[in-house]
Amino acid sequence: INIHLSSPSGLNSVIQTQKTVAAAVGEQACLNCLLIQTKEVLQVTWQKILPDRESNVITYDKYLKKLVNADFQGKVELIDAGLQNSSILIRNVTEEDEGCYRCMFNTYPDGALTATTCLKLYELHGPVLHVRESNSPEEVIVFCSATGRPAPTVTLNVLHHKLNFSTHSFKNTNGTVTVNTTCLLMRSYDNSTQVECEVQVPSVPLKKDSVMIPAVQLSSEDGENHYYTLLFLHMVNVNSCMCHGLQEIVILSFREKQGRQ
Repeated sequence: INIHLSSPSGLNSVIQTQKTVAAAVGEQACLNCLLIQTKEVLQVTWQKILPDRESNVITYDKYLKKLVNADFQGKVELIDAGLQNSSILIRNVTEEDEGCYRCMFNTYPDGALTATTCLKLYELHGPVLHVRESNSPEEVIVFCSATGRPAPTVTLNVLHHKLNFSTHSFKNTNGTVTVNTTCLLMRSYDNSTQVECEVQVPSVPLKKDSVMIPAVQLSSEDGENHYYTLLFLHMVNVNSCMCHGLQEIVILSFREKQGRQ
């Protein structure tokens, strides 16, 4: 919440409003202005600030006579027609609705007291998460992407792993940005691995998805070869340290049999 000060005719007035209101495309947004100091308000007006002018949206007076600009009929609704507190609702928010709006309290004898609040559009689609086999059976390629406005952050997470990933982005014709994140992940021999993708745009709760990558499954032939190779290598070490070598053989044999199971 931001306090906006204006000083017509040398008099300070206080209007409380939100500096920025975030809304998703297709949803609705509520803009509100609260006059902190009690004044005799004759009329309240909401305007949209355009590059070259201000366009009246809704005007009403103390007799609750209301006038809605034809350009905003069916788009903007007055939901609080107070003389100290005023709120409008913008329905089915689109890119054309983005921008700043001014609330104006016309008072007697102080004149117009104003404040500005801005509608910021956001859009977030995704995450889209998928896994592809690499050239090595011990590795997989993990992809995650999201499209949004402004550009989303896309993060891949694996418990107890520090990932090195690359990120690429490109802008779409509708003003959104697509971000793709890729990483190469070593598969585990013991347990399945959960990969999580988180995507977010500012001021919006994050969205996430996850996928389980199964552990590497050794074929019986690969398992036997791997087992006997390890057995041979550690039997060589027995010549230098019999006890140490036998201990390693037992441990590795047990682990390898567990892996095959």
